[in-house]
Amino acid sequence: MLIHPWDAARDAAEWQQWLAVHDFGQLAVNGLPGEPPHVQPLHFAYDAEHDEVLIHLARPNPLWPAVEANPEVMLSVVDDYAFVPGPWQAPPDAPPEHGTPTSLYAAVQLRCTAHVVDDPAEKAALLNRQIGHFQPEGGSARAAVGEAPYGRLLSGIRGLRLDVVDVRAKFKYAGHRPAEVRDRIAAGLAGRGGPRDAAARERLLGRTGA
Repeated sequence: MLIHPWDAARDAAEWQQWLAVHDFGQLAVNGLPGEPPHVQPLHFAYDAEHDEVLIHLARPNPLWPAVEANPEVMLSVVDDYAFVPGPWQAPPDAPPEHGTPTSLYAAVQLRCTAHVVDDPAEKAALLNRQIGHFQPEGGSARAAVGEAPYGRLLSGIRGLRLDVVDVRAKFKYAGHRPAEVRDRIAAGLAGRGGPRDAAARERLLGRTGA
């Protein structure tokens, strides 16, 4: 992923805060010889304090042999994206039709070392940490070995703990464009009101002057 200086995260806090509320991505695992890579969509919980990612998947998932053969994996998360029509990006001294269409988006890629979690008690602890992230208000029973309602289900899943070894974060929001162009893009997003336009506009305005 190409990251220009003006698109780079300002600091670790920027991408960590973004990742805390963008917790659905794709896990990419190198395939076994002769096989294509595995790409698994999934929810995950990122723990900034320990710099690790918590995941669980069904035991029949076909990616397990590939993870065990090569535990170096990539978790990719992309969101807050929007298409920008060319006229919105036209330089202040150029006609609208000379503007270049582009995409706005935020992306975080975590290169990780995967550790498979099969011990029932460790799986239960991993699940409880995930639920604590996604459902902090509670309302569900805790997972515990041998206890209803989830104890009997533990054998049907495997856990993954991903230790983060490298991070690439990109926030592509017209950071190198003059203020007049950024304001025009923001106004265009507000007027269009597409599914992700509000989030992209908020990100663009939040990075003004970054």
